[in-house]
Amino acid sequence: MKMNRVNRNYWLAAVLMIALGAMPAGVSAQSKRDVEQTYVLNQPYETVKLKAPKGKKVKNVILMIGDGMSLMHVYSAWTANRGKLNLDNAMAVGLSKTYCMDKLITDSGAGGTALATGQKTIYHAVGVDAKGNPLTTLVDVAKETNRSAGVVVTCRLNDATPADFCCHNIDRDEAEAITVDYLNCGADFVFGGGSKYFENRTDGRNLFNELQGKGYQVLRSWDELAKAKGGKLFTVTDSLDLPVPAQRGDILAKASLKAIEVLNQNKKGFFLMIEGSQLDDYGHFNDLDMLMQEVHDFDRTIGKVFEWAAQDGETLVIVTADHETGGLTLVDGNLAEGKIVGKFSTGGHSGVMVPVYAFGPGAEQFTGIYENSDIFKKITALKGW
Repeated sequence: MKMNRVNRNYWLAAVLMIALGAMPAGVSAQSKRDVEQTYVLNQPYETVKLKAPKGKKVKNVILMIGDGMSLMHVYSAWTANRGKLNLDNAMAVGLSKTYCMDKLITDSGAGGTALATGQKTIYHAVGVDAKGNPLTTLVDVAKETNRSAGVVVTCRLNDATPADFCCHNIDRDEAEAITVDYLNCGADFVFGGGSKYFENRTDGRNLFNELQGKGYQVLRSWDELAKAKGGKLFTVTDSLDLPVPAQRGDILAKASLKAIEVLNQNKKGFFLMIEGSQLDDYGHFNDLDMLMQEVHDFDRTIGKVFEWAAQDGETLVIVTADHETGGLTLVDGNLAEGKIVGKFSTGGHSGVMVPVYAFGPGAEQFTGIYENSDIFKKITALKGW
């Protein structure tokens, strides 16, 4: 049986916890969902207060995806940070319907493909239609119009969301085949994990060498990336996913700003997708503590991106999710203390609509209730894009 990132990580974590005596054998995800969990953010962080840009032209588009992030995740994180988030600067808010072609409850493959291509597809597909035919993504649109394009994630690059924008496969679990598609993706800036799928492959290929043959600078650490000045940059820092927030620090924000710095060298503009990838993992694990750490890391990155966009004046930033994970409910808490009490209803995804936040010129186009596939259409219809 194939196991995706969440299933594999869950069982590895469970085995480790049993070995260390932290979890008795036989403890199930269901039993964890039967109890309320409490989280307190002991050191709240400062947020930015920004004035909305006054321009109307959209030169650049940044799409930020909190994988599995719902209104409940956002409101819980807001409460824990004493009633403030960088996301509060959003100029417009809408709701997105996430169902896919063959299931009411979608996954990151189908949900992300709708965002990336403007077409709904079947469960587990990435960047293709229901018959497996490749779809045009926002990365493709940017390149076809002589703009630059990039992808920044904290998961492995063959995972569903980055694959939705750069790769094409009917099955998101075809890890090695999906990774090969990066050779022809065309993105100018790629950052994430998953080096094991680029080298030491079962087919004997070394995709890092092949990427260099395509004109990329292949970088293997943040330190190497920080020194890079421009050109086509492909950075893979970890064998699988990036570490947890406490270990990786503010790498998502730093890599995002580096992407903006490099892509903005194109005078015609750019498209950038940034994903807070591991919110989804801890929704699946029903781990409120780690989930809030991931949401806050994502919000701090949003703050940095919003700040840049406010100064630039020609950049639209859209923040949304591909689906909801965990069925989190906020059942109690204390705003003054930054305390939340939450309870999960599932170890999988739920079917609730997810929020869409927009900041910058064109933000008013993202109010209302609409299909997730309409986000692509709204972006490509923008004045100047």
